[in-house]
Amino acid sequence: MITYQTDGTRMPNIKKRETTAWIRRVTATYGKKVGDISYIFCNDERILEVNREYLQHDYYTDIITFDYTEGNTVSGDIFISLDTVKTNSEQYNTPYDEELHRIIIHGILHLCGIDDKGPGERELMEAAENRALSIR
Repeated sequence: MITYQTDGTRMPNIKKRETTAWIRRVTATYGKKVGDISYIFCNDERILEVNREYLQHDYYTDIITFDYTEGNTVSGDIFISLDTVKTNSEQYNTPYDEELHRIIIHGILHLCGIDDKGPGERELMEAAENRALSIR
């Protein structure tokens, strides 16, 4: 089950059924199925709190993914700062809706096993995001 919640912000204007179906399609392309996934849309201050408390990182970020995946069933909690999504859309000159969906699927790709911190991994993640966005 995929749930969408807010913490300190308004719910973004997303079509939940369509987004859920898209997430299922993307996970299937990696031979995975959807378990329990919670999206928590928040503001910059809340994501900073989460980053400090659970990861001991003292900086803002657009997304934090807590991975509870077991076997081929992807599960996790995904915190998304809508403030940073807006800033990113302005910085990269992309529509807000596109940037929001890129971040939504970014967390799913992490749950599917794609990393973006090591050498060359960021490019692989970006390519995976672009593929996922093309089937939205």
